[in-house]
Order: sequence, then structure tokens, then C-alpha cells
Amino acid sequence: MSKSNATTHPKGLWVLFGTEMWERFNFYGMRALLTLFLVNSLMFQEKEASIIYGGFLGLCYLTPMLGGFISDRYLGNRNCIMLGGTLMAIGQLLLFASATVFPSNLEFAKTLMYSALLVIIFGNGFFKPNISSMVGSLYPKSEKNKLDTAFTIFYMGINMGAFLGQLLCPLLGDIKDAGGVRDIYAFKYGFLAAAIAMLIGTLTFFLLKNKYVVTPTGKPLGGLPSKNDASDFEEGESQKATFTNSSLLVAFFSLLGLGCLFFYVFGQNMIYSLIYASGITLAALILSDKSLTKIEKDRIMVIYIVSFFVIFFWAAFEQAGSSLTFIADNQTDRNFFGWQMPPSMVQIFNGIFVVAFAVPFSLLWDKLRAAGKEPISPMKQSFGLALIAISYFIIANNVKDLGDSGLLAVYWLILLYLIQTFGELCLSPIGLSLVGKLAPKRFASLLYGVFFISNASGYALAGTLGAILPATGEKFIKARELGIDLQAVLDNKTVPTAEQIELLDKNQISYVYPEFAGFTIHNLYEFFMVFVILCGAASIILFAISPKLKKMMHGV
Repeated sequence: MSKSNATTHPKGLWVLFGTEMWERFNFYGMRALLTLFLVNSLMFQEKEASIIYGGFLGLCYLTPMLGGFISDRYLGNRNCIMLGGTLMAIGQLLLFASATVFPSNLEFAKTLMYSALLVIIFGNGFFKPNISSMVGSLYPKSEKNKLDTAFTIFYMGINMGAFLGQLLCPLLGDIKDAGGVRDIYAFKYGFLAAAIAMLIGTLTFFLLKNKYVVTPTGKPLGGLPSKNDASDFEEGESQKATFTNSSLLVAFFSLLGLGCLFFYVFGQNMIYSLIYASGITLAALILSDKSLTKIEKDRIMVIYIVSFFVIFFWAAFEQAGSSLTFIADNQTDRNFFGWQMPPSMVQIFNGIFVVAFAVPFSLLWDKLRAAGKEPISPMKQSFGLALIAISYFIIANNVKDLGDSGLLAVYWLILLYLIQTFGELCLSPIGLSLVGKLAPKRFASLLYGVFFISNASGYALAGTLGAILPATGEKFIKARELGIDLQAVLDNKTVPTAEQIELLDKNQISYVYPEFAGFTIHNLYEFFMVFVILCGAASIILFAISPKLKKMMHGV
């Protein structure tokens, strides 16, 4: 039997902690290498790599909707976690194969890469919502107030894995010689390490789930939905969703209509259109369930509202794997106490800081709760958005005068990751906890799927925003080596010849300023200020409506 009291947590939490840690090693280790692999080995342009990266991450957090639905209706949490873990390991092995064959067959390597990403996307969809929803079920109803602390501890496991993955995979896969030339054949070793980590995580869960991953009464947790009984639900709570055929039909046509709207009217690509349309459609479908009470609808609406604001957080935060990695590669002095840090490893500081500060934040929430001063979850999340805005404001002012040849000191990126980590700890584990506290049990995994769709939408927006990154320092230097004044070309002071355009394209150098929402982005300062404005405005609005959201939570 799993027991917990006022000061301890169930042993099952640590099993889920370890399983998620290895899964995040796998995911973040691969993420650290992905865009650099696409650009340097598979010969994509940075803009293309950012779009692929954003679409991949977006779909990774769209498929939890499908995984949550299959889990709640058919397979249960346990089976979905093991299925998802196995698929992700296979996906990493396909990336390993892509990074192995690319020198001799580039097109086949690209096919393997796309296949690998697709398998990882579905694996993540089965894994992600189900392990998160199990955390809340470890605790008795009387201890639901401990979920913010529990999810913060769980989140430390996520980032301990992220730290290990971002440390070891770049050390194995992102290698440069003494002259700064990257070994484009080494990426495969990083992907192989990620595959091994995922296999360890899946095996950990398989061996320990029956003994420790149990309800407070000792009943195995996350089994087949057909085995559920009334004791698994709160008194008076419906045990099964009741979607009508007409509501499912309306949802299907709404998905098609909204997808076309985003694709044809708003100009989003097919993947991004699917992500945005799915989020809206699924949200409406759940609310159409006839068994929902007024209190349940209010609580679900809080999840939806918070999920909307989370989009802006992840759009800014997930620049780590695209634009911030390219800046670290092209316009940053990465000398770290005498060691030239690989650009893919700079983002490791986020994982380090989460591991270092997750417990202090957990203790902070406990102390504020004991004093009756703990902010409600939406207010904590508004603090997270504000911190993201502050981090980008600081970095924007430090790149303002770099020009096309200056280098950003790596400690400014480290400071950015520190502040963003504080923001992340105010927002991400708190959001997971909020869903656990507010979601009706029959919708638990599905509502985690909705919450992760907000992540998906944020990642899709991150890809769009990452693609507006203007040319950075090394690009100007490379253009000069080719005999081209890139600044003059960008400012329309000279028109490049067809031969120069071919050279610029071959070297993946954009010769026009990017645009976003009708504004031209001329430099890194303007690029970073986009995130300051988006996250700052979202923070203010969420803070202002938090008292209303508190009433809609009905005492939770």
C-alpha cells in the first residue's frame, strides 16, 4: 500500500519521477541536436529547420489528445506509457540510422529523419498525458493540496533528465575540432544515447509499477478503464463520458472547418493549422458532454483559459532549441571558464537550474500555504509569464549594440536561462497540478491532452517566431568571405546578382529581413522585443482575471 502523510510523498511518485527523468533525457538530448543536425548534416536552411522543429514539437504535444482519449477509453495509463516509451526508443534509433546513412544517400536520410520524428510524435502522445495524470491519483482526496508540491518534485525529475540529456548527447554528438569545424558524422552517437535512455525509462516503469504505482488504498493504478469501479470516483461523479453521435459529428466538421480557416485565411502551414484547430475542437467537444455539472464546467473553463495563456509562455521558452541555439552558434562567445562550450549545450543551464531550484520553490509554496498566503495557480502562472518577458528584455538590451560582428557573452544567455527557469517553475508544474486538481476523473487524461495542446500551440508559434530570426554575426562574416556585403543587400542598397543569390542560398544565408504581423524585424533587439511584448501583455491580463478564475475553481 502506498502511504503518504503531511511530510512525505508516496513511493509511486519516485517511480514516476524516475520514468519521466529517462524519458526527458531521451527527448531533450535529441532536441539539443535536432536543428543543428538538420542544418549541418541534412542541409536544411535555418528557417526550414525552425519550421520543422516547431511543427515537430507542436505535434508531440498534439498527440497527447489522442493518447489521452485511447487511455481513458481503452488501454489505461500503464499500457499507454509502455507503448509510448517503446515507440520513442524506436524513433531515436531511426534518427541514429538517418545520421548514419546521410553521407551516401541524403534523400533516404531525410526520409528516415521524417519517419523518426513521426514515430517519436506518436510515442510522446501515448506517454505524456498518462504519466502526468497518474501523479494526482497517488494521493487521497484529503491531500489534494499537496499536488503543487508533488508536481514540482515530479518536474524536477523532468529537468534532471533534461540536464543529463543536454549534457551527454551534445558531448557525444556535437563535436568540433581545434579549428572550430563541426564533425557532421557525430550526431548519430547522441541519438543512440537518447534511445538507450528511453529504453531504461520504460524498463524502470515496467519493473516497479505493480509494487509502487498504486492508489492510496493499495489498488494498482492506471489499469484498463473497464476495471474501474465506483470507488475510483468522487461521490456523485459520473464514471463515463457521454459524447453523443451528433456532438462527435459536429466536432469532426468543426475540425475540418477550423483547419481550413487557419490554413487558407491565416496562412499557417498544414501542421500548425491542425494543431490550432484540434485544440479548439477538443475543448468544445468535452464541454458538450451532457454529464458535466455546472461546477465541473466552470473548473474545465479555468483549465482552458489558463491553457490559452500558456501558449505565449512556450512560444518564448522554446526558442531554446531553435533561435537561441543558432545565436549561441553564430554570435556568442561561448568561452566558459576556459572551455569552448558546444552551442547545443548552452541550453543545459535550464535543466541545471530546475534541478537546483525545484525543491526551494516547492518549500516556498508549502511555507506560503501554511501561512495562508499562497497565490492561486493562475496568479503563479502570471508571474511565470512576467519572468519570461523580463529575461528577453535583458537579453534584447545586451544585443542591441552588437552589430554584425560583436559577440554576446555566454553568461548573458546563462542569466536568461536562470530567469526563465524561475518562470518555468511558476508556470509549468503548477499547470500540471491545476489540471490534476480541476479535471473530472473521467476526463483526466483527455484534459491533460487539452493542456498539452496549449503546449503544442506554443511550440507551433515558437517555430513561426523562430523563423523570423534575422541574420546573425557569423552569417555576415561568411557573406563577406563570399565577397558579398550582406548588410547592403538587406538594406536594399545593392541588388544581389543571380550568382550571389545562389551562393547565399547554398550557405543558408537569408538576404531579406523577416517579417511578423506586418512588422519588419531588422535586428536581434527587435526580434527579442517581440517576446517581451507578447509575454508581458499575457502576464498582465492573466494576473487581472485571476480573482475571477478563483471563483470558478469552486474552492479547489
